[in-house]
Amino acid sequence: MPSHLPARIHDSWQPHLALGITGHRASNPSYRAHAPAIAAALAALFARIEAMANSLPGTRGAVRLHSLMVDGTDQVAAELALAQGWELAVPLPFGAGLNGAINAHPHTLADADALLAGGMASDPAVEARAAAIRAVTARACLFELADRDAEVEALWRAVIADPEDRAATRAFEALASDNVALAGRVMIERTDLVIAVWDGKVANLPGGTGHTVVAALQMGTPVLLIDPAAPEAWRILTRPEELAQPDFDGSPDSARLEAIIRAAVVVEDWSPASLAKEQWRPHSSRAFGLYRRVERMFGGGGSPFASLKIAYEAPDAIATGSGAGVMAAAQTMPGGDAQVTRQLAEDVLPLFAWADGIASRLADAYRSGMTVNFVLAALAVMIGIAFLPTGMGDSKWAFALVELLLLGGILVMTAAGSRLGWHRRWFAMRRATEYLRHAPALLLLGVARPTGRWARSGEGAEWPEHFARHALRDVGLPQVQVTRAYLRAGLTGVVLPHVIAQASYHEAKAHRLERVHHRLDKAAESCFALAVASVVAYLGLKGAGLAGVVPKHLAADWSPFFTFCGVAFPTLGANLAGIRYFGDFERFAAISQVAAEKLREIEARIGLLLSGAPAALTYGATADLIHALDDAVVEEIASWQSVFGAKHLALPA
Repeated sequence: MPSHLPARIHDSWQPHLALGITGHRASNPSYRAHAPAIAAALAALFARIEAMANSLPGTRGAVRLHSLMVDGTDQVAAELALAQGWELAVPLPFGAGLNGAINAHPHTLADADALLAGGMASDPAVEARAAAIRAVTARACLFELADRDAEVEALWRAVIADPEDRAATRAFEALASDNVALAGRVMIERTDLVIAVWDGKVANLPGGTGHTVVAALQMGTPVLLIDPAAPEAWRILTRPEELAQPDFDGSPDSARLEAIIRAAVVVEDWSPASLAKEQWRPHSSRAFGLYRRVERMFGGGGSPFASLKIAYEAPDAIATGSGAGVMAAAQTMPGGDAQVTRQLAEDVLPLFAWADGIASRLADAYRSGMTVNFVLAALAVMIGIAFLPTGMGDSKWAFALVELLLLGGILVMTAAGSRLGWHRRWFAMRRATEYLRHAPALLLLGVARPTGRWARSGEGAEWPEHFARHALRDVGLPQVQVTRAYLRAGLTGVVLPHVIAQASYHEAKAHRLERVHHRLDKAAESCFALAVASVVAYLGLKGAGLAGVVPKHLAADWSPFFTFCGVAFPTLGANLAGIRYFGDFERFAAISQVAAEKLREIEARIGLLLSGAPAALTYGATADLIHALDDAVVEEIASWQSVFGAKHLALPA
């Protein structure tokens, strides 16, 4: 029975506007001098953003604010976001306990150790800061980068024990800044707009506000910049070079802000309801298997006449089927987020299976439709002149009628493909599928492709990117403490098996398609050689008749046959060449080979990281590998689109 979008996805999918906040600490002179005005400006801005989002068409999830929860701007914004009814996601640069202790700024080891142990500081000011952090983080989703906590804690305690130890201070500041910058990257990757309260003075301190602003702009994420000295006036930047532009009239650019919000949660002329038109079916279509039949005949891999029926994995069975391995790995990751694991099993993997099954059927329809057109074109020509060798000239009209029917079949197939949008729908659904294929690696390890780096496919054609991005965003950051054990479990149980399986798939695909290309090419060449041979044979027979070697009438008797061969073989060869050109098997093989090489390199890097020194296994190194995997996927999609992007189902010519 056909099935529409899986019920849970249909009911739960919704876009989320995601914001990031960065700004000066409470100790910054500019912030301290204007703290009440900054808080008021942020409250007004959040209310304006909420109103803008509510005015847009369609349904949406709650706005989600990402904050590192540093004292000052971050904490004020977090409180305002929660008061607004927004979700709060907190990528912490350290484990929650260590992060709270560091940001409480204790002056003694006794207070530091008390906070680390989960107790209270004796200094009222320190305890007040710690309590404020605990109160807000208790209502947030925490993604804790705790993989280097032991090193950070040791250096931090050394600094408190001896504030004059410059070596320890420098080592702590460098390590802490790296972790803060890494948490900032996690925030930027997940946001549509970064709001920054910054005086514009220091931009090169890793993890600082200026550094975060520059990083966001370099990743393609727009920044709403607030001057702490005049917080009611703000401007929006989209390029790093704009930071050097002094011209600003002080008027907030509300139109630009609204455009950013709209682009984040709305795709023009598209809504999720349109996906209800797509139907998932449990197996491939018998009517559209010719393209795969050609692959089987010329590429090997089994009997060319065996059944090509493919059973598609059901959306409600994938978590216990092909996804069982990744689900088992997710469930055993130390300290893993059970909610994310559940959403992976119930929402994301079923969505992938649903999209994959539909994309596969559409691919069969589109590619087999074009292959059928080439076959019908060849048959039309060959049958149209088949009356010659059969000696049925009196029934030429019957052959012409069959030829007309075959040509009509080409027109019907082409019109059906165009009207039903096989090419367009396959292109879009396959993109959505591939973006979700490596979703477990992204979701379980808290990695995302920055909003500004998603592919842009032209006006009205971006729904696959939008849909996949928000399907992943809906799950959000896992609420976990990222330890080295957690990273190792994720790499060995989730990422590495996926990379190996995909590399093997692309290697086998490249080998098969190269063989298809070579054999189709040889078959087409053979057809042309046979055409030449038939013409030469006729001329030889004619010459032999004139020379008296054979009866003269023999050439005339065989002339219809040789004429048929002289037309049929070039026609067949040309259409085989057309199938080869349309399928572009050679370029497809090259694309898969490149993808396999990239994946094998990622596999090697993962192996080196896992077998190296334990201290080298960090979240930063792990995230870099997952980004490399994500880039390999996106680049393969772009290459694939370059091959088939302009090859619409058309009349063979």
